[in-house]
Amino acid sequence: MVNSIAERNLESVITVRNLSVRYGQIEVLRNVSFKVFKKDFVGIIGPNGAGKSTLIKALLGMIPYEGEIVLNGKVGYVPQLSSFNREFPISVYDFVRVSIRKEKNWRKLVDEALTKVGLECFGERLVGTLSGGQYQRVSLARAIVSKPDIVILDEPESGVDEMGKARFYDLLYEMNEKWGITILMVSHDIGMVFEKCKTVMCLNKTLHCHGPTREIRPEDVKKLFGEFDIWIRAHSHYEIEHTHENSNSHKTPD
Repeated sequence: MVNSIAERNLESVITVRNLSVRYGQIEVLRNVSFKVFKKDFVGIIGPNGAGKSTLIKALLGMIPYEGEIVLNGKVGYVPQLSSFNREFPISVYDFVRVSIRKEKNWRKLVDEALTKVGLECFGERLVGTLSGGQYQRVSLARAIVSKPDIVILDEPESGVDEMGKARFYDLLYEMNEKWGITILMVSHDIGMVFEKCKTVMCLNKTLHCHGPTREIRPEDVKKLFGEFDIWIRAHSHYEIEHTHENSNSHKTPD
């Protein structure tokens, strides 16, 4: 499926043309091209090894790549839960203020960011004492404290319980709808992607489909996961079921 919103008269904030990434002789991404438009909420899905996190690293300039990437606006980033040693003795205040440590009014900005994620009383807490859900919200506060135009997230639900996950996705939805921040998010929670995101990108080394959530067909998603049968049922929101053809398991593939 071609990106059906790409031709609309909208302002693009991320433009990627013919992006390819190799690790030695291994091709991780091949000729990936897409645009992300202002105020969109994009969910990137695909199986393990599909190149999702590699795409994020390329967008952030963390790895070498071939092709062209243009970012139009300030970017905030929420990495995977495991990317930071939470045993490091740092307060929430100091953790959040990293990108604005030279600002004279950093305390006010940090307080505003923590309030937005519902953790206004957590500034003096050590990061290592937080639950998985609280840590991800603090990571989100760090991403938005500099008031970015775009927030990029890499598997934000990893290591978070269901209640914490639902609250976190509600925050992202509010951030997009209320504050107008463009969101690009890698996720393994396909059901939540189809419920909350406006646009879906189906990635497996190359871009298989990219378009509005309501236009992504079950067969488009099934191509990504091979032996898993996937249904998308549209009611008040999208629901995803995963059934292995050789078992009764309903576990989402890793």
